[in-house]
Formats: sequence, C-alpha cells, structure tokens
Amino acid sequence: MTNQQDRCLAEIALLMYPESQLAAVHGLTDLFRIASEWVGDDPKPWIRVTHWVPQEDETEASVTCIWDSHPGPQHQLDYVIVPPSIAMPEKMQSMPEAGKWLKDQHGRGSRICSVCAGAFVLAESGLIDGRTVTTHWAFAQALSSKFPQIDVADQHMVLDDGDIITAGGILAWTDLGLTLVERLMGPSAMLATARFLLIDPPRQLQRPFRQFIPKFHHGDESVLQVQHHIHAHVAEPHNLTDLADLAGMGGRTFLRRFSKATGLKPTEYVQNVRISKAREILELTGKTVDQITWEVGYSDPAAFRKVFQRLTGLAPNAYRQRFGIGENQV
Repeated sequence: MTNQQDRCLAEIALLMYPESQLAAVHGLTDLFRIASEWVGDDPKPWIRVTHWVPQEDETEASVTCIWDSHPGPQHQLDYVIVPPSIAMPEKMQSMPEAGKWLKDQHGRGSRICSVCAGAFVLAESGLIDGRTVTTHWAFAQALSSKFPQIDVADQHMVLDDGDIITAGGILAWTDLGLTLVERLMGPSAMLATARFLLIDPPRQLQRPFRQFIPKFHHGDESVLQVQHHIHAHVAEPHNLTDLADLAGMGGRTFLRRFSKATGLKPTEYVQNVRISKAREILELTGKTVDQITWEVGYSDPAAFRKVFQRLTGLAPNAYRQRFGIGENQV
C-alpha cells in the first residue's frame, strides 16, 4: 500500500436514490473535502467520498458507483449515508434494490446512516426493525405507520446505535457530517470545518469524554453477526454461552476471536454499548437513573452507576447536569 493510500481515513458512500436531496449529497462531499484541508501538515489525510446510484435493467437491480473523489483500489465502504428526500414521504417510491444494497453493505461491516426522510429508504433494508431511530418531526407518524416495527423518536436530532446512525431534520446532514469528521479527524478539525462553513458544531460533540466507536471492519463475519445482535438488543441478557452459540463457536474460541476482532472482551463490549445508550438517554430525556438502569439492561442501579462512572468519569446525575438538555434535567 502506498503512503498516499495510507493517508485515506475512510470511504464514505452517498446513496443518490430517486429524488434524494442533491444539496445534501454535494454539501457533504464539499464538507469532507474542506475538512481535509484543515488537517495537519502535508501530505494531508483525506476522506474518500463516492456517489452511488440504484440502477435497474430487465434482468437485475444493482447499485453503481458513478463518482469517486479518489479513484483507485477496490471500495471499502466504512460509512454509507442515505440523504434526505425532496419528495414528501407519501410520494417516495419503493426502493427495494437500494434496501438490499444497504443490508449487504451493513453485512460487510459498513455503518449505515440516514438523514431526515432517508430513514424511509433505510427502513426498506430491514436493518432498523426493532430499533429506535429519528427522522424529521413532520414525517415521524408516516414512518411509524408504514414501518410499525420501528420505534421513532422524532424529538432527537441524532441517534447513534454504533452500526446505525440516524439524523433528524432536512439540514441535519451538517450535524451528521461534522459528527463523522470529528470521529475520523478529531475535534480540532471538526471545529475548524464548522467555523469555515459558519455553522454550529453538533452539541453532543463538545464532550470531554471519548465516545465508544465499535470496530466492524475486521473481516470476521461470525463476530460481526454477534455485534449486530448486541446493538439491536441492548437491554437483553448477553451471557458468553449464548453469544458463542449465536456465533456457532465454542466458548474459548468465541472469546479469542471476539477479543481479536473488536479489541474488547464480550462483557466489556456489552458494557460499552449499554453505557453509550445510557449517556444518550441522560442527555435527551428526564428519565430517572433507575428507569435508565432497566432500559439499558441492568437490574441493579448501584452496579449501573459503578460501570457508568468507570467508563465516563462522571456519576449519571453529574453527567446529566453537564450535558443534558436544560428542560429535561431533574
């Protein structure tokens, strides 16, 4: 691999489905390029951005790359973003080929993101069945009616489940874009990009605590299946035997392969997923610590508080006082 290729931080794919918002597609493309201009000395790290379009012929449906910011080796899609639609939800056409492609990329380790009405396209993949997602407040009822198996939390701007990230309003692509810049390049590059574009940085990114960013591009499909199960069923019990059975392995083999792929033991991974969800609930709701304890899969509030403080550096109530939305603080 060349030095230039080593400087590629990630490939981000933008899905240009029929009547998707081109302002978001090209705006995100420009945002990621601008971010690259603000990072470090030459040679600068960069983000590879690609545009993909669903295509159909008489025999099959496919999704094809039509533009590449850095043409080169084969694609490895670290993130796939489904942008907003300029069509109202009731006028959006069904896109099963796009949904299948999203599911395929997710199965290969891509993190899938949607903005605003892009959640309707994401929903066709089946990936958010049983998940809590956000979309534009005006579209929440339509999304719930069309896909009743999805829990729609339209009061949230961004919801991050690790492998699935959904954003609300039609201009929330800026929040999502800056979120990814911060993850890939750090807070300084994110803030410099926001200042240059004269936009506010996402509120949740100005945290002094490191966010849990799970590893999905490790190539172990059995472990990836277990990760997806944990994220989709955060509150359920996850003992080592059951997770090993899900992966089709013995306990010792599973423990070794999971730790190698993710960098964490299964118990540590589950704790990080649960505490990430708890942080989100503390920030955005007024639920009590005891309620949150049960919601994220703990039965003992004292044990929850202990794990929370170990992973975040703050007790739950102190965390809420510092990062919670004012009207929801208790």
